[in-house]
Amino acid sequence: MIVFWVVAGVLSAAAAGLILQTAARAALRAGSSDPTSEVYRRQLREFDDLAERGLIAEGERKSAHAEAARRLLSVADAAVEPWTAEIGHRRPVLVAALVAPLAALGLYLAVGAPGLADQPFGARIATWRALDPSMLTAPQMAVVLKALIAERGPDAEAYGFLAKAEIAAGNPSGAIRALRRGIELAPRRVDLWEGLGEVLMIEAGGQVTPQAQRAFAEALKRDPRSAISRFHLAAARIEAGDRAGGLADWKALASELPRGDPRRAAVETAIAQAQGAPAAATDQMAAIRGMVEGLAARLEASPEDPEGWVRLVRSQAVLGQDSQRDAALAKARARYADRPEILKALDIAAKTAPMRRPQP
Repeated sequence: MIVFWVVAGVLSAAAAGLILQTAARAALRAGSSDPTSEVYRRQLREFDDLAERGLIAEGERKSAHAEAARRLLSVADAAVEPWTAEIGHRRPVLVAALVAPLAALGLYLAVGAPGLADQPFGARIATWRALDPSMLTAPQMAVVLKALIAERGPDAEAYGFLAKAEIAAGNPSGAIRALRRGIELAPRRVDLWEGLGEVLMIEAGGQVTPQAQRAFAEALKRDPRSAISRFHLAAARIEAGDRAGGLADWKALASELPRGDPRRAAVETAIAQAQGAPAAATDQMAAIRGMVEGLAARLEASPEDPEGWVRLVRSQAVLGQDSQRDAALAKARARYADRPEILKALDIAAKTAPMRRPQP
């Protein structure tokens, strides 16, 4: 590491020397005439040359010629103050150029770790893979998943888990790339199309963009019952000004969902808000908790749903239900103990930050 700082200091000094040498040469020409007029004259010649070679039309040549001539005349009429160099300013610049790398080296020796051995990226990945997934951060998890995909070959499900890791790491663009790659491998996976639409919305700050609408539409082609897609496409209609059409779609969706389905409460809350009815924060939280409880009950009855377990753990983490989250995480980890990619996705979901409580 010391060698690095020595080389960096030498390069900094060399760069400073070049800058000072160029400044000195400019100082020797202090008081010379303004070169701007020559620039515009050269432009006029270049326009004529391009026209003669047939690279621009005559009309374009005349227009560009007139603009350059106008600028040339304005420069010729303006009073020019020749640039002069202050010799007294050179010494502070030279001192600063020499002191900066020395100060950086001294600071590193004081607070850094010059004796620390290099850590190649490949070695770090191997270390992360050997650790318990719960000890990894979301960015580290994403790197490990990419390494697993490179090692085992492309897999649509693995790309789905990678997208979740990228979202948890605050990288929606990476999640979009992962989902698109997964869709290329499994274009009939409805959950991947739904996930792509939702991540596109996250990237757009919550708006149902045309790209997100296309993703939800693709999901509906494969599953006309996709509640997620129908909900967001209806919201897009309302955002576009078709309030009546969007509300009609939401009402149709709510009527098709069973009364015990927590998703119905969420849709009805959205309908009430769109119609201007007061919706207290407590009512919204109750609807959200109902959806999570319904998901937990469904998984108890039909536990073979890795995506559902990941969603449940993440939802409970968002709600701050630590005990329920830990219990669900333990059940899911025991069920999928031989599925490392699912275990990693579960650990990422468990680390999701809880939502902020509304202020009274």
